[in-house]
Amino acid sequence: MAHIWQYTRHMATENQKNQAKLEAGWFKIGLTAPARKALVEAKLYKVSDLRKISLDELEAMPGIAKSSIARIKVIMAAKRIEFRSR
Repeated sequence: MAHIWQYTRHMATENQKNQAKLEAGWFKIGLTAPARKALVEAKLYKVSDLRKISLDELEAMPGIAKSSIARIKVIMAAKRIEFRSR
C-alpha cells in the first residue's frame, strides 16, 4: 500500500509542476490562481493566445475576475494584441 501512496503523491507533484509550467506566463503578469487555471483549461497559455477569443468569451470564463480582465487588457494594449471580433 505504501507504494501506491508514494506513486499517487509523486503523480500529484508532477501534475502540479506541469500546471505551474503552463501557468507561468500568466503568473508573470500577476493573474490570480483561478484566472490562471481558467486560461490554461481553455488552452490559452500566453497573451498572444487571447487573439483566439473575444472579450465576451473571456468575461464568461469562470475564475476570471474584473481585476484580471483589466490587467490582461493593459498587457494586450502594450503588446498591440486585440481580442477576436465577435
